[in-house]
Amino acid sequence: MTLTYLPWMRPSSYDERPCVRDDRTELTYRAFAERVEAAAEHFAGRGVGRGDVVAVMLPNQVELLVAIMAAWRLGAAATPINPTFTAAEAGHQISDSGAVLVVDGASVGELPTVASGGLPAPSTDAGDLALLVYTSGSTGRPKGVMLDHGNLGAMIASMREGIHAQADDHCLLVLPLFHVNAICVSFLTPMSVGAQLSVLQRFHPVEFLGAIERLRPTYFSAVPTIYSHLVALPEEVRADVSSVRFAICGAAPAPPELFAAVERRFGFPLVEGYGLSEGTCASTCNPVDGVRKPGTVGPALPGQLVAIMAPDGMLLPAGERGEVVIKGANVMRGYLNRPEATAETLGDGWLHTGDVGILDEDGYLRIVDRIKDMIIRGGENIYPKEIENVLHAFPEVLEAAVVGGPDPTYGEVPVAFLSPRPDATIDVDAVLAHTREQLTKIKVPVAVHVLDVLPKNPVGKIDKPALRARLAGE
Repeated sequence: MTLTYLPWMRPSSYDERPCVRDDRTELTYRAFAERVEAAAEHFAGRGVGRGDVVAVMLPNQVELLVAIMAAWRLGAAATPINPTFTAAEAGHQISDSGAVLVVDGASVGELPTVASGGLPAPSTDAGDLALLVYTSGSTGRPKGVMLDHGNLGAMIASMREGIHAQADDHCLLVLPLFHVNAICVSFLTPMSVGAQLSVLQRFHPVEFLGAIERLRPTYFSAVPTIYSHLVALPEEVRADVSSVRFAICGAAPAPPELFAAVERRFGFPLVEGYGLSEGTCASTCNPVDGVRKPGTVGPALPGQLVAIMAPDGMLLPAGERGEVVIKGANVMRGYLNRPEATAETLGDGWLHTGDVGILDEDGYLRIVDRIKDMIIRGGENIYPKEIENVLHAFPEVLEAAVVGGPDPTYGEVPVAFLSPRPDATIDVDAVLAHTREQLTKIKVPVAVHVLDVLPKNPVGKIDKPALRARLAGE
């Protein structure tokens, strides 16, 4: 396995090629490597060394990429943090990861741009921890997915072959870089072949089309909500998007009609993929140049094995419904300091996704349900337990349940149901104000319903399907 996405392992022929740009900075591969070396010297001067963790809490910008690479240059790992997190959310990730340094908006200006040459020669092994990507789980507390350079290298090789990435490709990055999708598909894959990357700080439909016309990218990766906004633009909004040879859609289910609408309006193929942070990024994708099957997320990417497993651990034949499980060198090392959760997810040698799917005779995967109680809002994974923990902080609340309510733009949004303690009254406005202080905006319930008693299933657990049905009937 070659780690050519690392500046110190790239071919020298890349040196003067365009590498990365944002709205303020444009760097060749040589200049980007210089920035990484300078930042690594800066980190080393602050005590960062092999085996440490550097937290990077920045919006999409070149310095975010430099900071991640600088940590790797020292043999450290990086943990990217959502820059919109509250102090409580960011504090948990910083503390849990054991980060020894935080690079944020207040400190990023200190990063030097010229190296002095004082560092020892780099040494990066496939087994070195590279990323700690935090994802929520059924316990409601985000946990660190441990990805080493072997995982990243395997993922990049898989993606590179799957999308036929070439040196003349140009990726337009619009997804947030605290997501492993943006890091692997949009950043590291083009870096591994000497292609170029343009970084957008945020998405706005008209501005995004203008960026395509101006920058001439060959591909980009986005979530269904972004494509919904693009096809909803008035017909008179036009741009030259002829440079785009394909686009990728992932992170949340999307109806086949959306894919048809995108291809009809913009003329480039839109391929749907599927994966999760625990698998480093993507495990299946409809082929760019081959048969694309609407309603599926495509076959397994090269180097990976995707199967369907019954509850008894038996692998099921084509057409049978069961849990989607994955094998490959891209599968995570485990969860940081969570041996029980790691064993539950990886214990039998397969990555258990918690998703229910069906493989057809050609190996194309269709996701039909979710085992895990997860809400996907516009591509963002939201776990109800984390929100419920905040709601339970109110002494007046006896029970709390959060489910996904249907939304025409985001697919799903969190909706809370509460029942009060005897003789207590729940102040909904106070509850919402508290959740806004504790949680990122996308996790704040769009509505809070107070019921005398929450519905229960036969074993006494809160009946969330009944709550979802209640919302669907509104």
